[in-house]
Amino acid sequence: MSISDDQRHERQVQRRLRQLEADVEAAQPGHNAAAFLAAIVESSDDAIVSKSLSGVITTWNKGAERLFGYTVDEAIGKPITIVIPPDRLDEEPAILARIQAGERVHHFETIRQRKDGTLIDISLTISPIRDGNGKIIGASKIARDISERKRAAEHQELLLREMHHRVKNLFAITGSIITLAARTAKTTTDLAAGLKDRLMALSRAHEMTLPSLNGEAATGVPQSTLFRLLSNVLAPYERDGANRWLLMGDDIDVSGTKITNFALLFHEFATNAAKYGALSVEEGKLDIAVTVKSEILEIVWLESNGPRHDAPESHSIGFGSRLEQIIGQSLGVDISREWMQNGLSIRLSVPRGVISD
Repeated sequence: MSISDDQRHERQVQRRLRQLEADVEAAQPGHNAAAFLAAIVESSDDAIVSKSLSGVITTWNKGAERLFGYTVDEAIGKPITIVIPPDRLDEEPAILARIQAGERVHHFETIRQRKDGTLIDISLTISPIRDGNGKIIGASKIARDISERKRAAEHQELLLREMHHRVKNLFAITGSIITLAARTAKTTTDLAAGLKDRLMALSRAHEMTLPSLNGEAATGVPQSTLFRLLSNVLAPYERDGANRWLLMGDDIDVSGTKITNFALLFHEFATNAAKYGALSVEEGKLDIAVTVKSEILEIVWLESNGPRHDAPESHSIGFGSRLEQIIGQSLGVDISREWMQNGLSIRLSVPRGVISD
């Protein structure tokens, strides 16, 4: 059975405490072990708190001050519910019931509230406190901030979902490219050459949506222009060396730190156009107009001569749409759509500093 990071950390702490106790007792016979342990508790990075069976705080170490924002004087004598959000107050009676039954609560992940009202993800380990006769008189809690770990796990989940989404889209786009190549190729050699060129262009566009592994994309130095970025994203949809799309208006530098987000955003637009819109049919056309107005960059993505269909009642809320919303919100980009029977207009309003700074 694998051991979690919390369990491994707890075992290391317990071994260290036992070793320290043994060292002190060997060096200083008669040393007050309770005072020694109290000093260790006080210096712990984790929040270590004790409370009575009625839920009143009886001890509060420096780690608790740092984690929850209450000083010792503010916390001791107060109910432990001062750090419990209103929607989680039902957890406390259940915890006290388990403690009174002599149980130990291992690594209970929950949310607690700081003095300033902000919420924090924590992992709790709760143990009964007994008197000299073995009677349970309270509980001790060790609380560890796991906010970073939770954020890392959520980020990893998003990346995995994004990877799954990209793979599905790449297969769909590859199928579209094969169909287009088959329609225009006159020989198997032409078919192979057309497929190779389009797939290589698709690969280049895909690479632009990935962060640099050597940190180059974090320099903030302009590494591309908007038209170059769009050309790379749309290159797989060329036909016989001619573009099925047209770029018009003002080109602008794109900061190295923004290339990934903007490439991914336009990649989503292009993917949908190749699956359902103007780029999915032979006669389809895509025009992209860029206009700089003071500190605002306006981009119009106009699809025409596409498949005839009615406008959807509401915009899709699939992962692609969620990813688009996340990118749009993080960049401060306003995105609106207008569907037509044989086309689609997407308008983007981008603060100039967002794309070039």
